[in-house]
Amino acid sequence: MSLRAAYTLWAPLYDPLVAAATRSMRRRSLDALDAGAGDTVLLVGVGTGLDLPLLPEGPVYTGIDITPAMLERARRRAAGSGRAVDLQAGDAQALPFADGVFDRVVMHLILAVVPDPGRALAEAARVVKPGGRIVILDKFLRPGQRAPLRRLMAPIIRRLATATDLVFEDCLRQVPELERERDEPAMAGGWFRHIQLRRPG
Repeated sequence: MSLRAAYTLWAPLYDPLVAAATRSMRRRSLDALDAGAGDTVLLVGVGTGLDLPLLPEGPVYTGIDITPAMLERARRRAAGSGRAVDLQAGDAQALPFADGVFDRVVMHLILAVVPDPGRALAEAARVVKPGGRIVILDKFLRPGQRAPLRRLMAPIIRRLATATDLVFEDCLRQVPELERERDEPAMAGGWFRHIQLRRPG
């Protein structure tokens, strides 16, 4: 099943299943965004827009998602959030933007979803300005972590929604120009992590 097809099915269920469970860690991640008035911020995999009401006022936001059914919900949420957000269809693995046009890139719960997370991270690095930052919130295994249940579940769950066995360091190794500035546990005993990367300028 393609990513778009899977999340078209998930769209009506996504908010009831995910919103409450992820709200506090989304807020903490966005609190560290450090974006000011006029800064350009890209939300990769904006989904149903659960981040939108939590965004700081002032920056100029763009959100992309590959699934029209998710974007439709994000548009409704944007209308009630008081945030101006340009929402458009786009693939995290092939971002429809020029090099170095965003001050910040937010990647919440998207790297473990896309088929090629290393490529998605490389695309984020491409579109962020030198000196800009990429803010990541997702579930990752650490190098060498056994996690037998997560690894056993991975082939089945990956077909439906997300990877449970992704090692972030494997992604980062594919984008060596990025510097890691922050890496902290977010939830579930550190399975979910807050990560902040910088593209040197």
